[in-house]
Amino acid sequence: MAYGIPSDGPVRRHRRRATVAAALGGCVLVAASTAPAAAHGGDHGPGHDRGTGYVALGDSYTSGPAIPTQVDAGCARSDHNYPSLVAAARHVSAFKDVSCAGATTAEMWKAQGTNGPQLDAVQRGTDLVTVQIGGNDIGFSSIIGTCAALSSKDLTGDPCRQYYNASGTDQLVRNIVQTAPKVDKVLRAIRARAPHARILVVGYPDLLPDDGSGCYPTVPFAAKDFPYLRDTGERLNLMLRLVAAWNGARYVDTYGPTVGHDMCKAPADRWIEPLQPASPAAPAHPNAKGEAVMAQAVLKRLERRY
Repeated sequence: MAYGIPSDGPVRRHRRRATVAAALGGCVLVAASTAPAAAHGGDHGPGHDRGTGYVALGDSYTSGPAIPTQVDAGCARSDHNYPSLVAAARHVSAFKDVSCAGATTAEMWKAQGTNGPQLDAVQRGTDLVTVQIGGNDIGFSSIIGTCAALSSKDLTGDPCRQYYNASGTDQLVRNIVQTAPKVDKVLRAIRARAPHARILVVGYPDLLPDDGSGCYPTVPFAAKDFPYLRDTGERLNLMLRLVAAWNGARYVDTYGPTVGHDMCKAPADRWIEPLQPASPAAPAHPNAKGEAVMAQAVLKRLERRY
């Protein structure tokens, strides 16, 4: 079934982009208050979607690269990623996981290798959709590579922050603001295809120490870039929370449950692997424990009515 990308008026785009920009600049906003009342029709409370159709959309944080057992080499998809664990726990009768490593919001509408447009998996009878997207839109992989390469210039300073602020404006904040309308389009497209579905926007876990401390050379960033990159991750999650609220979707916090289990922790305690993983996982990605914790976060959110 073919669908076009939903249109979005310039006034609406401007208003939403301005709201995200203000929020990322430090304004205190109550995201839920911006959600349109009419958009909540698909949220029928705890247990509504048990035994019905579930579709998982997303990038590598969803697909679970290198985590056994890999069931789709092209998309680096594991059968122990969080969607698979959620589907098993809820005994859904129909489950489709089309998450794919490297996916951006564009791959919701276009094929990625042998993986078709992810939105094609969402049908009118779908009851539950989880979507975790946006990290690659802001340049997640290139950010890590850039910051690691720049660290040697000043191990005690913040060469990465300086690089992304060289123009006088934080480029990563700009990237997040520019990604907001893209995620908005994805959520509106899901709603158009499955008007009665519960839609959960899954945030990203805690990659770096929440207290701003570092762990060079395990994670090769300069000391003052650790808090900068931590804040960037939190801004990305804030944007996702706001856009979810605008669309009557529910946000799943995976950051809070993973605090204290970041890349800097010892192998036995971490749920996110560093750039040289000790457990089966992609660099700077959740391992099997991390995927299990994200699954629990999704399951807990599903048990809440609001």
